[in-house]
Parts: sequence; C-alpha cells; structure tokens
Amino acid sequence: MKVTSMLRAGLILLVTPLATNALAAPASPAASAVKVGKGVGTITALDPRGGTVTIKHGPIPAIGWPAMTMTFRASPPTLLKDLQKGQRVGFTAKARGMTAEVTSIRRQ
Repeated sequence: MKVTSMLRAGLILLVTPLATNALAAPASPAASAVKVGKGVGTITALDPRGGTVTIKHGPIPAIGWPAMTMTFRASPPTLLKDLQKGQRVGFTAKARGMTAEVTSIRRQ
C-alpha cells in the first residue's frame, strides 16, 4: 500500500509541471495580429451618431473573410459623412480578432 501511494505521489509530481506549462502557454501571436484588407459592398445601415456602418460585402481575402454583411465602427466617425443607405462603396477594413473597423470608405 505504501508503494502504491508513493508511486501515485511521484506520478503527480512528474505530471503537474507538464500540465502547468501546457496551460500557461501564451496565445498564438496570429490570434491578436491586426489584418488589413480592401472590400467592396453596399451600405445596408448607417448610424453616423453611433459611428457605425453596416456593409454587405464580397470576400476580403487579405483578412480571410468570406462574403457577408457586418457592422463596422468607423475610425474616425467623420468617414460616414455624406454616405447613404443603399450606396455602393469601396472601403479599407482593419480587423483584430472579432473586432473590425473601417479606416477609409468612398462611394463607387
């Protein structure tokens, strides 16, 4: 019985540092990297006061996005001046993880 307890304790002491190192591994740098890409789409919603624009856009390969409709924060919000729902636009998007913002936008 003492031998079994000693083996169990030894195994725990051996495995604990390995498990701790695996859990403490830093997040992959790619997960937090900023990606920039250009897209073309149609404005489906516009909130100049809130500083957001929703665009139904085609694929943006530089960021790894398929075609979709998404809401972007405009940086700066003045980019939204003179835009209207239904307009076709070209834009530059900057994405970090699940956060995206439009850094330039122009009517087409």
